[in-house]
Amino acid sequence: MPRTARARRAYHHGDLHRALLAAATALLDRHGPQGVTLRGTARAAGVSQAAPYRHFTSKEALLAAVAEASFHALRRACEVAVRESEASDTVSRLDAVATAYVRFAVTHPARYRLMWAPTPRGRDYPALHSAASAAGDALAAALAAWSGAADVAQDRSVERLFVLWSLLHGVVGLILDEQLPHEILKSVPIEVLVQTAMRVLRAGLLHPDGTPAAARVARDESRDVDSLASTRQRRKPRTR
Repeated sequence: MPRTARARRAYHHGDLHRALLAAATALLDRHGPQGVTLRGTARAAGVSQAAPYRHFTSKEALLAAVAEASFHALRRACEVAVRESEASDTVSRLDAVATAYVRFAVTHPARYRLMWAPTPRGRDYPALHSAASAAGDALAAALAAWSGAADVAQDRSVERLFVLWSLLHGVVGLILDEQLPHEILKSVPIEVLVQTAMRVLRAGLLHPDGTPAAARVARDESRDVDSLASTRQRRKPRTR
């Protein structure tokens, strides 16, 4: 069956919205947001130029729907990573979700850029706002599970999530914009880059005062020795 006939058949079965969304996403992947138009989407979907207006009032509304679907896809990717990771190992689970986040962005760069673009904004499209909020649930849950297992104070969970998201967003930006040295981009797998960044992040969260673990242990031991010496001095019997 020709492509146009298939698309029109889907339209008559009530799948016009899905067909237009798929067509717009494909245009976005190939040409970026500037290459997405209502007419071009209609043409790619094999429907009349007036058909998209049944679901989308403007190009921005169409892009908002594409961004919404992309956030849903990101959420599913992170949830799959959680299911496939070792449930009892909170470190591996957190790394798996973080890697899934970065991998999604690197695999779908145009979609990721649209998701965080100035327009469309979630405040203008409630469904987009809800999808964006839900996309971070798996990441937040994995971070909370690790924090609990690591006995990290729970009163600053929002701050930790902000730092984690900033870290991953930064890693994605460095990769997509090719700001890392060429030899690193070509030879170091994404999961290794993410795990390295996550290892540093966890160390910082565990020791927020900036003191390395070894130095903290040495400092605590030194305080113990000083305290013991002071106690012994106070208990030293007087001589006549």
